[in-house]
Amino acid sequence: MRRLASISLVSAVVVGLGSPASRPAPASAGGAVRAVSPATASRPYGLKVPEGYDGQHPTPLVVLLHGYTSNGSAQNAYFKLGPLADRKHFLLAYPDGTVDLFGNRFWNATDACCDFFNSGVDDVGYIDAVIDEIAGRYNVDQARIYLVGHSNGAFMAHRFACDHAGRIAAIVTLAGMQWKDTGRCPASSPVSVLHVHGRDDQTIHYEGGSTPKAAYPGAVKTVGAWAAKDGCTGSLTATDQRLDLDESVPGEETAVEHYPGCTGVDVELWTINGGSHVPAFNGHWAEAIWDFLAGHRKAG
Repeated sequence: MRRLASISLVSAVVVGLGSPASRPAPASAGGAVRAVSPATASRPYGLKVPEGYDGQHPTPLVVLLHGYTSNGSAQNAYFKLGPLADRKHFLLAYPDGTVDLFGNRFWNATDACCDFFNSGVDDVGYIDAVIDEIAGRYNVDQARIYLVGHSNGAFMAHRFACDHAGRIAAIVTLAGMQWKDTGRCPASSPVSVLHVHGRDDQTIHYEGGSTPKAAYPGAVKTVGAWAAKDGCTGSLTATDQRLDLDESVPGEETAVEHYPGCTGVDVELWTINGGSHVPAFNGHWAEAIWDFLAGHRKAG
């Protein structure tokens, strides 16, 4: 009975985490490949090589991590980073999580999300291997390696940045949190962080909450944890900047806050007022998050 009850709880979470982005989509045209090496042989990943890539100049790498029940190609179609990779000239990898007992793809990120059946899969090691493989085949700028994640993928981006802070210049996370116990984030060097969250998210709550596995912090505490690890001074501060990112909400619905007193990094919170777990992003979204990433290099 306890097992059945646990499965029922997870089923409820699956319903909440499912999204239009979970529908499969074709890989991006213009350089997308399914790459395989011994390190990733059982888990190939999508890779968008920008048009005009010549290997002579170091090129930034963005690793895009999908949400629970989704996949890399679908997440790429939702965030629309593929076409931007050609215009801004960066490599874009979009790997897939493994499949759980419900047939849903997931990342083993924090204790809250989303290894619901305790597989113990080493997704930190897998993502590290993906980055290694791409860097072995292409001229990757080691100072400009970035992670972008949504929901479970955002939890995973936080987790990877915690465990491999020396490798990651910046992350952008949508609707997925840090560890509740910040002591489990051993970040060894500063990482720039942009966390984006819909104020009306009913799946991963803005104020924090829990999954059937564990509790997770809210959006403000998530950026606060990174600010502390990055050595920022002061407190989260509102700016005059407003953004129009969600076409389902009229006007410039997104408020921008940041931590002052950061040295060499930035920690920001973008709150989509009226936004849900799966915002209806307009054409500004992809370029807005790329602008944040591109503004940060890893200190040598």
